[in-house]
Amino acid sequence: MANGSGASPARRASDRGRYGRLNRERVLAAALELVDREGLSALSMRRLGAELGVEAMALYRYAASKDALLDGLVEALYLELEERLATGEDPHALADAPAWRNGLHRIARTTYDVCLAHPRAVPLLATRMLAVPLARRPSAVLLDHERVLALLKEAGFDEATASTVFRAFTAWLLGYVSVELQPMVDNPEEPEPAFRLGLHRLPAQELPTLRATAAALAEPGGPEALAAGLDGLLDRFVPG
Repeated sequence: MANGSGASPARRASDRGRYGRLNRERVLAAALELVDREGLSALSMRRLGAELGVEAMALYRYAASKDALLDGLVEALYLELEERLATGEDPHALADAPAWRNGLHRIARTTYDVCLAHPRAVPLLATRMLAVPLARRPSAVLLDHERVLALLKEAGFDEATASTVFRAFTAWLLGYVSVELQPMVDNPEEPEPAFRLGLHRLPAQELPTLRATAAALAEPGGPEALAAGLDGLLDRFVPG
């Protein structure tokens, strides 16, 4: 029987979890925490409901399907990007660089930082963007697109050139992050570098250059290499 509030105990249980009343932000935060901890394969409505202390059905008002939940994770990553970009001055800005160029570098570096904070969710930045048309992407994603294009407009690029630079910027940034996060170590417990990388598994005669370069490839490029590549890309369109 419903109580005086008009809601049955079962309905109240579906609306409130162990952390209080649900909202979209709390649901997405819990989903991201789960993926950070256990990977994308662990994410399901049932498992997320258990994390929040509610039945899985209670989550469908915040994400109508598994795909919508995955899109929500992309949204959560870009919302974190927004939060980081909104705080303080850019400590890496160069005094002799134009504002638009410093702006692109800050977006790239901050995106890199967000991705390294949530490496197990990074594949969604590619897979969900392949599945979701532009106009249906989360608003935080669209705001990021808008920010980059506005900086390119500020730089004086016409629409055709700006679209080319936008594609190149996005491809470099997400491609760099993806390569940076690729696992390289075969046996973390092995102290000998060659065996740690598993070079004995690579045929010496067939892959001599890869074997010789593997140790260097295993070292992360870091934000410095990201910035150097971005400068090389931008110099292609704005020499000097």
